Amino acid sequence: MKAQPKASHFIDGEYVEDTAGTVIESIYPATGEVIAKLHAATPAIVEKAIASAKCAQKEWGAMSPTARGRILKKAAEIMRERNRELSELETLDTGKPIQETIVADATSGADSFEFFGGIIATALNGSQIPLGGDWAYTKRVPLGVVVGIGAWNYPQQIACWKGAPALAAGNAMVFKPSEMTPLGALKIAEILIEAGVPKGVYNVIQGDRDTGPLLVNHADVAKVSLTGSVPTGRKVAAAAAGSLKHVTMELGGKSPLIVFDDADMESAISGAMLGNFYSTGQVCSNGTRVFVHKAMKDRFLARLKERTEAIIIGDPQDEATQMGPMVSWAQREKVLGYIEKGKAEGATLVTGGGIPNNVSPSKGAGEGYYIQPTVFADVTDDMTIAREEIFGPVMCVLDFDDEAEVIGRANATEFGLSAGVFTADFSRAHRVVDQLEAGTLWINTYNLCPVEIPFGGSKQSGFGRENSAAALEHYSELKTVYVGMGKCEAPY
Repeated sequence: MKAQPKASHFIDGEYVEDTAGTVIESIYPATGEVIAKLHAATPAIVEKAIASAKCAQKEWGAMSPTARGRILKKAAEIMRERNRELSELETLDTGKPIQETIVADATSGADSFEFFGGIIATALNGSQIPLGGDWAYTKRVPLGVVVGIGAWNYPQQIACWKGAPALAAGNAMVFKPSEMTPLGALKIAEILIEAGVPKGVYNVIQGDRDTGPLLVNHADVAKVSLTGSVPTGRKVAAAAAGSLKHVTMELGGKSPLIVFDDADMESAISGAMLGNFYSTGQVCSNGTRVFVHKAMKDRFLARLKERTEAIIIGDPQDEATQMGPMVSWAQREKVLGYIEKGKAEGATLVTGGGIPNNVSPSKGAGEGYYIQPTVFADVTDDMTIAREEIFGPVMCVLDFDDEAEVIGRANATEFGLSAGVFTADFSRAHRVVDQLEAGTLWINTYNLCPVEIPFGGSKQSGFGRENSAAALEHYSELKTVYVGMGKCEAPY
């Protein structure tokens, strides 16, 4: 099984290689097999990519919004035509089952290009301000060269979620995917060129932890958009602040999902499972603290256990498979460590907690990084598994009695990415979400993120927004022009 790209980087409309860069092995998580070898960007590659973007941005930014939009919508059409191919590559890159990638990854990226291609003709308009005899007007202008730094859980989607609004606003982008999932973004870059994006407008370079600072600290970079962990976000934001760069930070969370006693139980369990087990739990917005009212706790846990143990774990390329492996051996070990902490601190293990019987825990090639979907009950707020982001399929179920009590406990975290509420009482639903400290919330559903709505967090979970027309504000800046209609006079 091989997925070797033509070269490691895509710069100025073509594949580029520099074998002096550190070797990056792309590993298929279902088997541990190396499916591609790439090289991290050297300083010369970084310079080449940024110089290409800087040059190309002038031509791209000068095009009319309608012309840019037409090209982005063409890219969306091509992505949809090649959805199967892109989805299979995403499965190799991440280990996520094809059942999931075929509906949630490249398709979401295509939606992003189509949406921003369709709205920019009007969404980038400014305003006219009457000032008596004089007047003024505003216009939105591109920032210039934008750096996107991606995470490994949704590599193609993130490449598009950052690229679409950046390009729609007239910027050029240098995108660095995670070194664990380096393949998909290269195909996105190919498709954009095929759709008509000028060479150099969207570049992809590979890299590791040494590459990010070269991009973030570069004098020709106007903005950095990161999807990653809170510790990484703090470092990148601090570095960008040193040169007053624009930043969007889409970081982690420990999001609450509150289930009241009048909720439809099957629907609430579905929401909890989607908010904990989809993508093998590797989703930043997951509702990993599931607060269940004591009146329905026992029924909820019994049915949750039954449904969780029915999840089909197996070959990600089999369309019947519902859950694939973790992205890496190291990530699985991290999650298993949290499970042991949960046991040691007194949480009740309802189901899961280990490795499926048909796979081996060893690190050797040929072994998949599988883990059982895990549910803990009787979790208390002070337990490690209730406070720290695990980023794996581990659900923590906590009890509550009272609305005010659960709101206070839900907000008692440094994170503020997402939250959810399940209840039949819509007055209560809106009352509760108004008090929850999070940027993206759901009522009677969970983790749906269509491109039409803004996505992002508060507190330590980041700032700025992705998707929707709001994203264009974060990839452009306002220029104000005062027009004097008479003579200019001075008192001296």
